[in-house]
Amino acid sequence: MVMLTQAIERLRFFCDTIPGLLAQIDELDFSYKPHAAKWSKKEVVGHLIDSATNNHHRWVRAQFEEQPHIVYNQNQWNACNYYQQMDSRQVIAFWLAYNRQLLALLRLMPEAALAREVNTGGASCVTIAFLVNDYVVHLEHHLRQIVEY
Repeated sequence: MVMLTQAIERLRFFCDTIPGLLAQIDELDFSYKPHAAKWSKKEVVGHLIDSATNNHHRWVRAQFEEQPHIVYNQNQWNACNYYQQMDSRQVIAFWLAYNRQLLALLRLMPEAALAREVNTGGASCVTIAFLVNDYVVHLEHHLRQIVEY
């Protein structure tokens, strides 16, 4: 439970810190694509929203389904959400709202549920606890690509 507590605290820190830093990025820089096949900073934030969405499904469904199979194509999700064409403030606000929702969920989730398993397309199933920690590590990896904090 200690690792999960640390992940929750880290996620809270990101929610309190990152939106203000993202809002300071110039729109041209936030939307700049270094290559047609590469994501802009705005699209990276969009990818983090997609990650939040898919992990939300995993964390909730694993509590009442037996090893749900939940995978996603990150490139297709990003493209079909049209983050690049959206207003940056909308993307940032959605990222913040979704992560605040995940924080509330994690604070209320019974500890016993953390051992429930999900099939994410890998060789074996993983627990909700693993997914929570992995989500926060993944989030930080991408945030460090965009802003310094």
